[in-house]
Amino acid sequence: MRRGRRLRADENIRGLVRETILTPQDFILPIFAVEGEGIKREIESLPGVYHYSVDMLKEVVEEAVNLGIKGIMIFGLPDHKDCCGSEAYADNGIVQRATRKIRELTNDLLVSTDVCMCEYTDNGHCGIIHDGDVDNDETLDYLCKIAVSHAKAGSQMIAPSDMMDGRVYRIREALDKAGFKNVSIMSYSAKYCSAYYGPFRAAANSAPAFGDRKTYQMDPANRREAIREVLYDIEEGADIVMVKPALSYLDIIREVRDTVETPVCAYNVSGEYAMVKAAAKMGLIDEEKIILETLLSMKRAGADIIITYHALEASKLLRR
Repeated sequence: MRRGRRLRADENIRGLVRETILTPQDFILPIFAVEGEGIKREIESLPGVYHYSVDMLKEVVEEAVNLGIKGIMIFGLPDHKDCCGSEAYADNGIVQRATRKIRELTNDLLVSTDVCMCEYTDNGHCGIIHDGDVDNDETLDYLCKIAVSHAKAGSQMIAPSDMMDGRVYRIREALDKAGFKNVSIMSYSAKYCSAYYGPFRAAANSAPAFGDRKTYQMDPANRREAIREVLYDIEEGADIVMVKPALSYLDIIREVRDTVETPVCAYNVSGEYAMVKAAAKMGLIDEEKIILETLLSMKRAGADIIITYHALEASKLLRR
């Protein structure tokens, strides 16, 4: 008789043969920076996640460092929006100021910044609109301006989330020309047009004012297309590729991992987070165990990095 249970007999043997290990160093913590002063405001759609004004970032930054988290991702909420998202590339924009502040506070976190236009345009779309659709090539010019402005502010990793064709090549070219050859690019390579983004759009006030994003974000039905998009981005200069969302796309994470040697990031998105919080509030699940099992599944699928709103609480659980 084959006895697999011999290797499950107690925690000592289970620990010795465990194939996948989850640590705080696997996580990137998203941070929402807002205009104003003295603001630490819980986000209604994301319980336990907060809007922070720049002067209030110290608390969350110090907590992340103390827990052993190695990276953050900054998202900005401007007060002013217009058709070309001008606050996204303003020298004194909200992301730029938050980046400078965090770089002043610590050298123990990789500071990455989301590069997109949806939070900054008055229409909520990820680029420049002409005839009711996003103009891909004109949008690239603006994405380059945003990326360079973030790098000037101190961003160490640019993360374009717009899904425009050719944006990795253009951003890499723009960064290099501006003297930022050592600033890396983590591309949202396989970003699906997903219903799981709802709580984020409420948190970032970035829902489209008309239509949807199906002409630029990927069809959830497609698997092979994800591999093409990942390979395009690597060819164009991406240092890290991302699959977003994560939980319903574990098959994509695994296939990307098996196809490329480039580091792979999974984005544990807002809807995935919010479902856990809602089920826990109703007493339907063991929240702590679900959090760790969910994140472990993403790493087991092949993710080297996980962007997650659970980063702080998961890191505390892993220290027990």
